[in-house]
Amino acid sequence: MYNIGDKIVYPMHGAGIIESIEEKEILGKRQRYYIMKMPIGDMKVMIPMESINEIGIREVINQQEAESVINIFKSSQTDMCNNWNKRYRENMGKIKSGNIYEVAQVVKNLMYRDKIKGLSTGERKMLSNAKQILISELVLAKGVEQSEIEDTIESMFEHIKI
Repeated sequence: MYNIGDKIVYPMHGAGIIESIEEKEILGKRQRYYIMKMPIGDMKVMIPMESINEIGIREVINQQEAESVINIFKSSQTDMCNNWNKRYRENMGKIKSGNIYEVAQVVKNLMYRDKIKGLSTGERKMLSNAKQILISELVLAKGVEQSEIEDTIESMFEHIKI
């Protein structure tokens, strides 16, 4: 159970802060919901409290773990399949896992591929979504602005030798 003010991650959506806990009736069923405010896009998400385990809600990583995630971008090593379908499915599975290290790997791999070969429309959308998920958690973990995280990732990526 989480409390108001807790920083949590909603897989496939990103990280946010629990702003309130409300009871609502939806489709004739009364339930309690976490109301989560996301730092990117000023969006609010309702999360049914009884489903948090199935959804995969977890706490935001700490500052030390955030540094480990950022360090993923320092290596030029990537592990991508050349087959578009297989690569897309593998990346989607990593994003759905809710694991920040997996999401960072997707961002790194797709940024790398974009730099050397370009991306399809589907992969470009996936990269944008994965970046938003990654950045939202790093912003909360490190307590910095979105632009600082974006600049850090971009600058580290520029040093990768192709």
